[in-house]
Amino acid sequence: MKAIVFPGQGAQYVGMGKDLYDSSAKAKELFEKANNILGYNITDIMFNGTDEELKQTKVTQPAVFLHSVINALCMPDLKADMTGGHSLGEFSALTASGALGFEDGLKLVYARAMAMQKACEMKPSTMAAIIALADDVVENICKEVSTEDEIVVPANYNCPGQLVISGDVNAVEKACEKLKAAGAKRALVLKVGGAFHSPLMQPAKEELAAAIKNTTFHTPICPVYQNVDGKAHTDADEIKSNLIAQLTAPVRWTIEVTNMIAAGATEFLECGPGKALQGMIAKIARGNDAVSVSGI
Repeated sequence: MKAIVFPGQGAQYVGMGKDLYDSSAKAKELFEKANNILGYNITDIMFNGTDEELKQTKVTQPAVFLHSVINALCMPDLKADMTGGHSLGEFSALTASGALGFEDGLKLVYARAMAMQKACEMKPSTMAAIIALADDVVENICKEVSTEDEIVVPANYNCPGQLVISGDVNAVEKACEKLKAAGAKRALVLKVGGAFHSPLMQPAKEELAAAIKNTTFHTPICPVYQNVDGKAHTDADEIKSNLIAQLTAPVRWTIEVTNMIAAGATEFLECGPGKALQGMIAKIARGNDAVSVSGI
């Protein structure tokens, strides 16, 4: 069985999507439609901009979404038995599977980006990647460090031995010191604008919830695995609820991929910029020769 998965923020690069735009009339039409929906030419920044321009929140998330979704929509033979996405990539998965229309998907991603940017500006916050330490050790140290005023929580369960934490700057830095002392190979503060997938995203969650509730969702053509619980969903109302919860809840990617494999997935295809998910999935499926991982 084939699982198509979609990457999140961080996979962007200048030039992304230009080959699609130049080689496919359908892709060109969708990119131009996106320019009209957003009210600015995101294609100019994606194809010919600078790294700094592409890192703007209002650009990054729609850019990764567009590259991923247009790639999928322009490949009619690309039939998925199941799909999923990492963080932002969940919106791509829902759009590619028909749970969201292209225009609605893009509008929600843009609303998400702007709401997250506002939340980031309210309080200094960040994230850090913790390498080669057991999940429960990371969880316990986050609890030890967190106070009423400053919190740090597990945010992305990416694969065995790789967990990202998220929270107030001071709490993240304190946690990193304790995690290194506990045996982490690396505890690296990331260059991100804020504490994604943590309670600090609550203002963004409330704003995005209103947009999601006012958007029509459909039954997808195949099960969509969601980050909040790592399980397959096809019910539109469940999908909506999980999508709203996603902003302040951890991305349970390890469980999600494990569940996909348990459901019969043997071929994973990453659709979108970068190769981050391929590396994670290879580690999650290590020792399972029946599982193959590649990019589109």
